[in-house]
Amino acid sequence: MADQHGAHVRRRSPSEHWGAFKQSPFLPAVVLVLILGAAAGLFAGSYCYAMANPTPHRIPTAVTGDSDQGEAFVAGMEKALGASLVVRRYPTYDRAVEAIDDQQAFAIIELGPTAVRLNTAGAAGASVARVLTTAAPKVGAALHIPVAVRDIKPLQPTDPQGLALFYISLAAVIIGFVGAIQLSVHARALNAGERIAFTVVYSVFGGFVICAVVDWLLGVLDLPFVQSWMILALTMFTSGMVFTMFNTLFGRWAMIPTWGLMVLLGNPSSGGAVSWPLLPSPLGHIGRWLPPGASVNAQHNAIYFGGDQSVFPYLVLAAWSLAAVTVFTVWRHRHPGGRERNPAAHAPAPAGA
Repeated sequence: MADQHGAHVRRRSPSEHWGAFKQSPFLPAVVLVLILGAAAGLFAGSYCYAMANPTPHRIPTAVTGDSDQGEAFVAGMEKALGASLVVRRYPTYDRAVEAIDDQQAFAIIELGPTAVRLNTAGAAGASVARVLTTAAPKVGAALHIPVAVRDIKPLQPTDPQGLALFYISLAAVIIGFVGAIQLSVHARALNAGERIAFTVVYSVFGGFVICAVVDWLLGVLDLPFVQSWMILALTMFTSGMVFTMFNTLFGRWAMIPTWGLMVLLGNPSSGGAVSWPLLPSPLGHIGRWLPPGASVNAQHNAIYFGGDQSVFPYLVLAAWSLAAVTVFTVWRHRHPGGRERNPAAHAPAPAGA
């Protein structure tokens, strides 16, 4: 076959077409289309799986008193919930309250000779308290046992659903790694120490702004300001350094493991929107070991259990930060950013030298 000038045109082979496609901008664009489609489905699926129909599995419950009717009520609650009440018996009501304060229990059932009192702790888990509060009167009515329900550790009235903690932690997580992405795009030449320093700066500033807006401007939460600020700053720094670590290991595809770890897995399992006893069992166990869950847990303790705080969520955030900083620092030569420390040393010698 000849063209209009008489020259023969050779058809490119499939391997040549593939080679040209690989060198074109269309290959990463097609890959991104596939990744974004998968990410959209996984994002919707992970949140629906964890939160659309929260179901109790094992609910730690303190029990005081002893009566045949009370035991029947406990068995009836387990049957109604389709779950196991992990019962811990305490000799006195005060000891049971200590278990609530230590976050070893989500509710107290007081068994009386003729009636039962269910004491929930909304601050320990709002979604668990709602489930128990809904089920208890029905079980009592079915067994002809009078049941009184009260919340002995309620949430703040401006956050009756207990979701504000989830939202502020979510903001810190997402802005944390988005900030690191922006540093990689717009401040690419930052060296390792400078990149870590600016991650600290935007984390401290961002945490302060979140607290100021939520507490001072909107009045949604009455925060222990400095402690909540530091928790959010540590969360943002951890999230930012996790992206920086993955950027060092995986280059331009770092967003995939970051999004998977922090958003698809970490946020639904954080216990912020749905308490851990109501999450699918694997998520309930995994969530507290990931940065989003640790952040929610630390804020929860700071706001509602100031006298009985656990060091565990801080250790989780610190461990993730340390691991991310270590990987980035050790393999910083693989990070796509940075600059020559002494460009003049690598400049060509002047002509005639």
